[in-house]
Amino acid sequence: MRYSELSGKEIICIDEGIRLGVVEHTDLIINVASGEVESIVIPYGNRWFRPRLIVVPWRGIKKIGRDLIIVDLTTAKDYAEVMKKIEENPRRNKPPFFG
Repeated sequence: MRYSELSGKEIICIDEGIRLGVVEHTDLIINVASGEVESIVIPYGNRWFRPRLIVVPWRGIKKIGRDLIIVDLTTAKDYAEVMKKIEENPRRNKPPFFG
């Protein structure tokens, strides 16, 4: 799947049915060795200048539809925590943050 195919889709939480944002306002974490998308980084919350960033692993994406993406936030991690683990082990073969 290409990023352009995800572009413009709304991201919805499966548990609460709340809108988390649109794919254009997100980032992807990609495993450069395999070329696979490991996770999606979503700005979340209502902070004025710095929204909280959450990282949803690819397995946390439950369904990609024509207009929206349904995600499971129980699999999500805090962005700062994930980036700390990536910086500790930059040459990893497997993502250390999602088991």
